[in-house]
This record gives sequence, C-alpha cells and structure tokens, in this order.
Amino acid sequence: MATLYCHRDPDALTLTTEVVAASPGRVRLADSPFFPGGGGQLPDRGVLRHAGGEIQIAGFAQEADGLWHLLAEPVELSAGPVEAFVDADFRRLMSELHTDMHIVNALVYQSFDGALVTGAQMNHDGTGRIDFDLPEADNDRLRALEGPINDAIRQDFCVRATYVDETVVRTEPGLIRSRSVAPPPSDDGTIRVVEIVGLDRQACGGTHLVSTGASRQLKILKIENKGRHNRRLRVGLDGMA
Repeated sequence: MATLYCHRDPDALTLTTEVVAASPGRVRLADSPFFPGGGGQLPDRGVLRHAGGEIQIAGFAQEADGLWHLLAEPVELSAGPVEAFVDADFRRLMSELHTDMHIVNALVYQSFDGALVTGAQMNHDGTGRIDFDLPEADNDRLRALEGPINDAIRQDFCVRATYVDETVVRTEPGLIRSRSVAPPPSDDGTIRVVEIVGLDRQACGGTHLVSTGASRQLKILKIENKGRHNRRLRVGLDGMA
C-alpha cells in the first residue's frame, strides 16, 4: 500500500493534482490529500475544482489500481489538472476525536491488564464509541478514567508518527491494540505507529492532532455491556456532546 499524502504532509489541505482515470461519478487522481476513512474514523469531506466547476466528494473506494474518489454527481471528469480541497473543520474534528480515542485506549490498556479494542467509531457530531474486551471490568473504575483522560489532554503531550518494520510491530507487545485488525503495511514493509510522547505508542493509520492540548475536554457519556466480553465506552467532546 502506498503511503497516503495526508500522512506525508498532514497540514496540506489543498493540492493541485492530475486526473489519471475517470468514469461517470468517480475519478482517480495522481495524488490525493484526502483521508479515505478507516479504523473507525470517518473519511474526509471536500471538493474537487476542475475546468467545468466544482464538485463534492461523496466517498472513496480503495481498489487494486488505487484510490477512487466518488463524486456527488454522475459526471465524468476529463484528464488534466484539478484542485482538491479538504474540509479543514471536519478533518480537525476527526483528528481531535481520534487523538482522544488513543488517550482512552492507552489508559484502559494500562489500567485493565492490556485489554484490547474490539471496535471503534467516530461521529460527525463530536461523539464516538470505543469497545474493549473487558468481561469482568467494574464500570465505576472505567468511569473514573474521565479525570486522567482530561489530565492527559491538559498536559499537552506531543503526538508524532513514525514507520516501523512490520515484523517489529507484529511482535512487540502493545503496538497492535485491536483484537482483529491492524493497519496494512506500506510498500516498503513498514507500518505507521502513532506515539503520544510520554503516554502511548500504537499502530494506527488515522489522522491526529499535533499535541493533546489542542483538544477540548472529553466526557464519558455512557458505559454499556455489549455481549459477554464487550464493554462499550461512549464519549463526547465538551460543548458538542
């Protein structure tokens, strides 16, 4: 898998690029600033500006020949230059939620004997949920993590990403936190690892803030039992939930 442009240059939310393939309602670009979604994070929103005007991006489809951008209208773009614009507010919201999910994940992992994630979802309204394999957990202990979560936000830990050899990622304890999935390796055999310096380090393909202090405070809204082994934490950003 090729390294995403949004990983190489996460601050670049506009890009002049080229149409390399097109059919009605979809287009493949030479390069793309959009995050296509994954790991519970919603895909970026945005538009393409082309010779005939502007069109909304409706979604993405990863296929064998590359990433296809699904268009909101059944037009077929001509080969040539286009400008891609990422919705900055939505990207920031998703990055904020994803960074906070890593904080939640880190503190549950540390406090509950390495409990693994069984699912996650971030929502457009500033809420999200993260599920853990925690059959015997005390909900009051989980609820008490809200204070440490917000302490970690206030401490303004630096967030950075590196690329680590796939063999190391798959053998070093704690780098893969999901029970069932892991980010795919890049073409050079490495996997992206996101580190909240001083708190956490785990494989992840999503977008993040540059430091935890850029996030609003986070609330634990609800804790639910979802089956024998699944404990669900519903969370929300302060002022949105």
